[in-house]
Amino acid sequence: MTPLPSDPERSREPHARGLDPFVRQRALTGFGARGQQALAEASVALVGVGGLGCPAAQYLAAAGVGRLTLIDSDHVSVTNLHRQILFGPDAVGRPKVHAAVRALRLIAPGVDVRPVLARVDAANATQLLAGHDVIIDGTDTFVARHVIADAAEHLGIPVAWGAVSGWHGQVTVFAGEARMRDLFPAEPGPELDTCEGGAVLGTLCGQVGAAMATEALKIASGTGSALAGTLAVVDARSGRWREIALAPASARAARA
Repeated sequence: MTPLPSDPERSREPHARGLDPFVRQRALTGFGARGQQALAEASVALVGVGGLGCPAAQYLAAAGVGRLTLIDSDHVSVTNLHRQILFGPDAVGRPKVHAAVRALRLIAPGVDVRPVLARVDAANATQLLAGHDVIIDGTDTFVARHVIADAAEHLGIPVAWGAVSGWHGQVTVFAGEARMRDLFPAEPGPELDTCEGGAVLGTLCGQVGAAMATEALKIASGTGSALAGTLAVVDARSGRWREIALAPASARAARA
């Protein structure tokens, strides 16, 4: 039997100690060693280890974020597997945060990944989110989203936010004058909450979750400009993104 040719890239770069996994990232214009060091010193809280949180967590850990806190109270189910890519069939029935920590430590052993098996609510949000540099909101109810946004505003921590439903996804950043309540001034009824029992395209979750991670990485590394004040909306059927400017609620009230 003729042996398969070896991959020259693999032969030159074996998985050896001392190899810099971030060399391509450091080479980015405007990023460099300073951006990588900022990431290594950053702390990110990710709330909701589901369809959005799984890809976001994977990219954050692989990028070299220093500390990643995963907050979720749910357990892995079979119906999660098509979109929650950190989990395999062997994780079914386990708490999502514990299964995710196990997967992420294999991907990025140097990242400090901390599981918090809890549901964020008005009583604990400030305590759970304090001390982080960025928050990623991957939750799927408007009650949780408003609680997180209100706590983050109180703490002065930017939030990378996203949502998916069916073929559509949304991404934005809440920071400074850009607030969650500019997008949803009041909590919509439960019929508008997404994911649980709803139809969703698995790859769209990956697309939106990766976009959320990109916003968090830009904020944590101090590079680029965040989507604050702009809602990016994607239609997976057409493959097209569009942007919608978000006006502060105070500005809308003044024009009324």
